[in-house]
Amino acid sequence: MIGHDNQQFLSVLAGMSEASVLVVGDMMLDRFVYGNVERISPESPVPVLSVARENVMLGGAGNTLSNLAHLTCQGKVLSVVGDDIEGQNIEDLAVSQKIDTSGLVKIKDRPTIVKTRFLAGHQQLLRADYERKGEVSPQVEKQLLDRAGGLIDSVKAVIISDYGKGLLSQNVMQTVIALAKKKGVPVLVDPKGFDYSIYRGADVVTPNKKELFEATGGMPVNTDEEVEAAARYLIGNCGISAVVATRSADGMSVVTQDNATHIRSAADIEVFDVSGAGDTVIATVAASLATGTDLPVAAHLANIAGSIVVTKVGTAPIRIEELEAAVQNSDSSDLPQFERVRQAPVLEWSEAREEVLRWKARGLSVGFTNGCFDIVHMGHVTYLNDARRKCDRLIVGLNSDTSVSVLKGPERPVHEELSRSAVMAALGSVDMVVLFGAKEEGDDNTACALLDAVQPDIYFKGGDYTIDQIPEAPTVIRHGGKVDVMPVYEGHSTTSSIEKVKKGNSEAA
Repeated sequence: MIGHDNQQFLSVLAGMSEASVLVVGDMMLDRFVYGNVERISPESPVPVLSVARENVMLGGAGNTLSNLAHLTCQGKVLSVVGDDIEGQNIEDLAVSQKIDTSGLVKIKDRPTIVKTRFLAGHQQLLRADYERKGEVSPQVEKQLLDRAGGLIDSVKAVIISDYGKGLLSQNVMQTVIALAKKKGVPVLVDPKGFDYSIYRGADVVTPNKKELFEATGGMPVNTDEEVEAAARYLIGNCGISAVVATRSADGMSVVTQDNATHIRSAADIEVFDVSGAGDTVIATVAASLATGTDLPVAAHLANIAGSIVVTKVGTAPIRIEELEAAVQNSDSSDLPQFERVRQAPVLEWSEAREEVLRWKARGLSVGFTNGCFDIVHMGHVTYLNDARRKCDRLIVGLNSDTSVSVLKGPERPVHEELSRSAVMAALGSVDMVVLFGAKEEGDDNTACALLDAVQPDIYFKGGDYTIDQIPEAPTVIRHGGKVDVMPVYEGHSTTSSIEKVKKGNSEAA
């Protein structure tokens, strides 16, 4: 980040909550079907997937919108979906992320694009695409363009997210670009295909290295100088103002007709999955430009964001908290924060899920246990050490303050959740702490919902239980995990510790 003050980056991030960006492009529904394979079909030599659960999320241009939402930016969409259940799913998912769907046109003669992935564990077996390619009708195109003007009036940047499904006709793209230019709103394009002249008038295109190679008819793109030459070829021949070329491990290059800036990625990034990284980059650039900053600053932030999301497993958006933390820590020691002082992170559920996926992608076994851990004693420490010996990483689900009060009564906890989290995170046996539990009497106070999110390989439970007496056991087993009932360490308990303190205070009085 040479040449830029970190405070400038933080100022841009703070301004994103006041920014708004319109995404024009092909909306899709990504469906994930998870299960286990235990046999081969007798009908043909194919695996039989025993389905355990399904999950749906926004795909295509919707993933760009999800990134904008997680950057706290107001996202708006101009697109089409089918007049079907899947189209309604897309609208509901968008609304749940506070995305403005007033530009979403439902049409009867075109089904919603759905991509269904079937997975056994972490292995994808098959992807099935439901789609009908082809340009939308003139009537639908008119509906889109009738809405475009009002939407562009209310935003500070426009993203054209082209997946080549037929929504983005030449007329739609050029009208959107012209309306935006008239209002002084920058237009960024996530391109598709080889002919970038269809994006003439756009301010920025964001090809990756392969796309840049193909769009220039095979110009070399291995060095800074070659990338500059290829980008300027596009600028000169396609009428585009700037190229932000993403270059994998080499970072990215920001090229205009007169200038070029080459931004390097951190050398120690452990890449797990690049899917969706392009959506993160263009969303971060657009959100940054929408705050009024310049393109090189926006690209620096996007490079950091891209470096974060490729360490995640699967398509996952960037979160503004991650970006802020990366900027704030950029000038610290080369040693990771949790290696300088051994302390596990205290994570939100979505963060915990991403970290678990990274651990599992490395082949590490993940254990989980939960409890109040109000006053940590020898029994707790021994139990956690024994659990950690049976897995590569151990997560502690920590009951929140309200959850402890529901379980133990109004006088508990003795220590609030912030203190309890810090103590648990400092134990050498613990690799992650996550809070969970009931917010009030009557709510579910088990760890089942959290276990649904993190899906450990082993669930540890201390006590004299059989598996059918443990409420969390079915959830763990449903996700392919196992339950390990650990022995109780007699003579040590939080209740007895509290009684000793009360007795000592009484005698002193």
